[in-house]
Amino acid sequence: MAIRSAAVAGIFYPEIGQELQQQVDNYLAGNTTRGYTPQALVVPHAGYKYSAAIAANAYQLLKPYAQRIKRVVLLGPAHRVVLDGLALPESERFATPLGEISIDAELALRVSALPQVQYSEQAHAQEHCLEVQLPFLQRLIPQFTLLPLVVGRCSAQEVVEVLERVWEEDDTLVVFSSDLSHYLSYAQARQTDNQTCEQLCALQGPLHGEQACGSYALNGLIALARKRGLHIELLDLRSSGDTAGDKHRVVGYGAFAVY
Repeated sequence: MAIRSAAVAGIFYPEIGQELQQQVDNYLAGNTTRGYTPQALVVPHAGYKYSAAIAANAYQLLKPYAQRIKRVVLLGPAHRVVLDGLALPESERFATPLGEISIDAELALRVSALPQVQYSEQAHAQEHCLEVQLPFLQRLIPQFTLLPLVVGRCSAQEVVEVLERVWEEDDTLVVFSSDLSHYLSYAQARQTDNQTCEQLCALQGPLHGEQACGSYALNGLIALARKRGLHIELLDLRSSGDTAGDKHRVVGYGAFAVY
């Protein structure tokens, strides 16, 4: 059985399971509630010291409903390879220091029939944007299968077609992994990220790469939200200048819930 091993453990987050579990639990120690179940989340994907606190403000919303979740569809941008379309892994399981997660073969079969979806182990091998989400999901959800998709250059409609094949059951959570602006000054980032958040929450696309590295997937989310009458709520907006101190060149991080 092919296993995709953790690529950024010890770099983006702790590589020792007990230390990782404690750190994630500390991030999730808050009591953020909304009284209704999010159908999807948008979360950042930097090293934990930079963005995990922001992501946790979205993940905390799952606490009352985590036992209902049986499947997680996880989409994030291609950082390591040039990719057209969306890529499934060839591996059958993903591993983190907290254990292994099975790839959902049924969901993979549904989307692999689409022409914009391919299998590429290379696209997943060193990709951090999906991996850093897994420990949060593992600590919150008792048992689930995973459909991980690395998203390259594609249209919003191509993303919508994928989502419509997997986002039907109430037991399925969709997670979009994306950071916001990159390497602007603190003040510039605040202005740019505020505008991006307003645009995303108003369902006004398209977003561009300088606004969000996950813009291809997020544009699909915007299109599907408009089609289905969903709305997007901003939960937290900060930057590495807030979490790590350096305000000269920062990366923006936002957390959102989709209802």
